[in-house]
Amino acid sequence: MVDSTMKTSNQALEKERHKQSAISILASSLLPIFSIFSAIMLHSLSTMAVPSTLSRLNFLPKPSLFTALTTFRRNQFPRKCSFATSCRASERDGELVVLGIETSCDDTAAAVVRSNGEILSQVVSSQADLLVKYGGVAPKMAEEAHSQVIDQVVQDALDKAYMTEKDLTAVAVTIGPGLSLCLRVGVQKARRIAGAFNLPIIGIHHMEAHALVARLIEKDLQFPFMALLISGGHNLLILARDLGQYIQLGTTIDDAIGEAYDKTAKWLQLDMRRSGGPAIEELAREGNAESVNFSIPMKQHKDCNFSYAGLKTQVRLAIESKKIDAKIPISSASYEDRLSRADIAASFQRVAVLHLEERCERAIQWALKMEPSIRYLVVSGGVASNQYVRAQLDMVVKKNGLQLICPPPQLCTDNGVMIAWTGIEHFRMGRYDPPPPADEPEDFVYDLRPRWPLGEEYAEGKSEARSLRTARVHPSLTSIIQASLQK
Repeated sequence: MVDSTMKTSNQALEKERHKQSAISILASSLLPIFSIFSAIMLHSLSTMAVPSTLSRLNFLPKPSLFTALTTFRRNQFPRKCSFATSCRASERDGELVVLGIETSCDDTAAAVVRSNGEILSQVVSSQADLLVKYGGVAPKMAEEAHSQVIDQVVQDALDKAYMTEKDLTAVAVTIGPGLSLCLRVGVQKARRIAGAFNLPIIGIHHMEAHALVARLIEKDLQFPFMALLISGGHNLLILARDLGQYIQLGTTIDDAIGEAYDKTAKWLQLDMRRSGGPAIEELAREGNAESVNFSIPMKQHKDCNFSYAGLKTQVRLAIESKKIDAKIPISSASYEDRLSRADIAASFQRVAVLHLEERCERAIQWALKMEPSIRYLVVSGGVASNQYVRAQLDMVVKKNGLQLICPPPQLCTDNGVMIAWTGIEHFRMGRYDPPPPADEPEDFVYDLRPRWPLGEEYAEGKSEARSLRTARVHPSLTSIIQASLQK
């Protein structure tokens, strides 16, 4: 009888234990569902309360719904990492892996970069043949060339990084400034990848990327610092106070220095396959830089803006006065003719860079008044790969107690690395857009910013030159970020 009673009691206790275990298992299985539901409700409430006024470059103060759901997926269903890396970067100690896409002008570029600064891959498809054929960038032809190679360039970048789209944390893409037709190709590709693989997308300012890539190379480069950005379409002097906070000290009022190099090289019938800059620099070594008395642009303007239209006219007149036959390529020119061309190239380069030196020296004084702690001047952009330019600017910088930082030549010209790295910098600050729809229509109107100022203009730096373009299609990047912080 006692044994029977004890047996019944033990059975009851066993049933109770099974019941409690079942309840515990059920609760733990429902917890992820409640987490998702909570994330959805919080996201919905925040969306209703503060509608976004920015497209393509949102500034999110809190993790988005995408972040909450992705975190849940990673915690609940961890994947095994393969040889190179098959898990998303953020699964490994918070590390990010970003794909950068650049198509703002005449190079199609893509790269994969880790947040620790490791460049996993870099691919660039040049349009050198088109430059030779048309003597410069032809927007429609450039767009077609981008469209033909963009898929392969991006795929090559992923393959060289031993990754697929599933391994990425986000996609960064240039949205301006640049040529609208060319920008559209890169943005469309980036949004297709981001939509198909549920990835955040980061809109990048092309000139900011030129400045920030120096922080990838030089780990000691902290804000504030100065930057001179020189390329085929831009001359820009800025004071970088913080990420996304820039003061424009000087800019191009007509033609940029890279444009002047290209036109001079074309008129002298040089080999344009490497662009005008390297061709002029090489020929200039054979010439006398004092032989042609070109005048330095804008000597009467005591600001930091740039103008190369007048110097281009001086070069064209010098070529005519020396009776150089512009139809004969440099490779077929006589010794005397080649020497005349070399003298023009050397004289042009000396004055073109002197203009940079004068503007930089004044800008350094202005910047030091605002930020006395500045120690570095970054020189980046395609023209920054010119060794003569670097050497001359290095002397100016040292004279003023600063240090010159120039990225390696392959990171000075347009590239995907600088776009990916700038994307990483902004992603860390929560500045990114959620994944676009996977089924975005072909006729979707993209937010492209062909004329997009980087910073706010310094009051003393405003130019009175008539040719200064004052129309702004988009507010500056700095003003957008400041507006978001005020909210």
